[in-house]
Amino acid sequence: MKLDRVRNMGIMAHIDAGKTTVTERILFYTGKEHRLGEVHEGTATMDWMEEEQQRGITITSAATTCEWSGYRINLIDTPGHVDFTAEVERSLRVLDGAVAVFCGVAGVEAQSETVWQQADRYRVPRIAFVNKLDRVGADPGKAIEQIRRKLGGNPVPLQIPIGLEKDFEGVIDLITMKAHRYDEESQGREVTIEDIPAELRDDAELARGEMLGKVSESVDFLLEKFLEDQPIEPEELTRALHEATVSRKIVPVLLGSALRNKGVQDLLDAICAYLPSPLEVPVPDAEHLHTGKQVKIEPDAKANLAALAFKTFKDTHGELTYLRIYSGELEAGKQVFNSRRQKVERVQQIFRMHANQRESIPKAGPGEIVAVVGLKHTYTGDTLCPKAHPVLLESMSFPATVISAAIEPRSMADKDALVEALRQVEKDDPTFQVHLNEETGQTLIAGMGELHLEIVRHRLEKDFRVKFNMGKPRVAYRQTIGQRTRREKRIEKQLGNRMHFGHVVLEVVPRVDGGMHPAEIEMEIDKDTLPRALWLPIEQSLQASAKGGFSLGYPIINVAIRVVGGSYVEGESSDWAYEAAAIQALEEALEKGGVVILEPIMGFEVRTPSEYISGIVADLHSRRAKIDEMDPNAEPAIIRGSVPLSEVFGYSTTIRSLSQGRANFSLEPREYAPVPLDRSKELLF
Repeated sequence: MKLDRVRNMGIMAHIDAGKTTVTERILFYTGKEHRLGEVHEGTATMDWMEEEQQRGITITSAATTCEWSGYRINLIDTPGHVDFTAEVERSLRVLDGAVAVFCGVAGVEAQSETVWQQADRYRVPRIAFVNKLDRVGADPGKAIEQIRRKLGGNPVPLQIPIGLEKDFEGVIDLITMKAHRYDEESQGREVTIEDIPAELRDDAELARGEMLGKVSESVDFLLEKFLEDQPIEPEELTRALHEATVSRKIVPVLLGSALRNKGVQDLLDAICAYLPSPLEVPVPDAEHLHTGKQVKIEPDAKANLAALAFKTFKDTHGELTYLRIYSGELEAGKQVFNSRRQKVERVQQIFRMHANQRESIPKAGPGEIVAVVGLKHTYTGDTLCPKAHPVLLESMSFPATVISAAIEPRSMADKDALVEALRQVEKDDPTFQVHLNEETGQTLIAGMGELHLEIVRHRLEKDFRVKFNMGKPRVAYRQTIGQRTRREKRIEKQLGNRMHFGHVVLEVVPRVDGGMHPAEIEMEIDKDTLPRALWLPIEQSLQASAKGGFSLGYPIINVAIRVVGGSYVEGESSDWAYEAAAIQALEEALEKGGVVILEPIMGFEVRTPSEYISGIVADLHSRRAKIDEMDPNAEPAIIRGSVPLSEVFGYSTTIRSLSQGRANFSLEPREYAPVPLDRSKELLF
């Protein structure tokens, strides 16, 4: 299929906004599935994992391909829970467009803001779909205003509803000025297009005028016609909407109720009409592996291959690597070069995916999203290309972990199996980390939240069949240094018949620009001070020590560790001695500079019936929460703010008891901040 008829897009939303239900309707109407999958029944096609079906939530992003009106849609359904935000991050990195689904009752929720910001970071054009207009309290106008106010978007409604709540019947299309009603007996397959009801004609004319005004502000060729009050044909308006959406000047807004099979066919039309093809979005530049120069990547099948691995996943059938191909062609049975790992790989098979089902294809070209088997050394963020033309596409960054737990094999016989399973999970999930605490000998696993580690536990038990014991989740604290300090360490030790010499001078400098940055190792010496052969052992030992955190076990962050001096003795200097000197100098510098313990601070959003708000607010204050925003007049009432993660373990039980089970809450990582002095003393001593 020609590239201008291809749409690579994702579905993103806050949990429970109806994102997977929208995806299931898309599969049904495009003929990819012949029955309607339902999340609440555990039959959703895209939620194929056992844990997803049992919990009714999306955990891992799932890809599929379908066709609509002569267009091929490569679709990725992403999770809405904050613990699995990495799945959204890596999906948006390779997509050309997105549909953001919003609940017509709740509007813009906490995770809605997170995924919107991720899409902003990758400059992804998007469409908004305001869902659940059949629900009590549905208000599309409120949701649209929140997109403008909270997300900084420029929403342009292309429809107005015909009725709301139990009276929601369909929509009025402001482009063609026709009413769309959806036949319930055909499960929404049949759409009746008719004249606008007389009682809604004035509202439709007013809404169309507002829409034309917004679109003409963004598209020059439409502005003149609009100002001169000339007639604007639907084809012209569609072209203008496409141009403004691709340039991210507007966000078209459509309305519906996916569960009631209303509005999704119009959404499919909008995906094809307004979202960009692979030819219309800037292909990320690549860097030549050897020269460091920028290399222009073109979406051309005859060009050199450039493909980005954005996900790996191992199941019972083997290990899959998901790729977005930007240029050139990928062929089954051929060799490719992993430029980041500098490894030659062989592509055994190529698949077009439909959730966990595979369709084998002989080759794939620009703009395609496929999965391959046979890659042994490829991780998320790696680039595949020809060895003769090695390039590096920009990789991805992921948020830091906020929670950890100790894990150990049940017996020595289980040790190797557990190590291999943890290695595979760490490879598949960039927000899951494994490290050994050298002081205690414990193996620690870290993730994005309690649910994240619970899903990892389930996967280790069910998929890898490993026997292990796992401790209770605990906060993943970090440490930094209070002030700049300089330390010098000299090692002179006789071992056997040889003297081992090492001498290192370090400066440790705190970073004050905010955020959360891993410790940076900077070699500010020349080869006359220390031979280059010693630099790597010093760097590696400092990096490992910063990650391990010495006796506290908390990784060191937000510092620059600078090697500024040292000396060398011919015949006595050894790697071991310099590693030991560097480690001891860093430990002393940390102590002298004053250890500062940092804790993860979570942004929270609570939605509760207003009669419970005072009790919930009082409880939040007792948990060191800072309330930033509260709307007690909304129904449900909304409370937003920040709270230390350590204070909200098991909070779901508390909030249920405070609200008779009627309130809900969500959390998302916000920042790391110093622990209060009294709490810090407990952690230090």
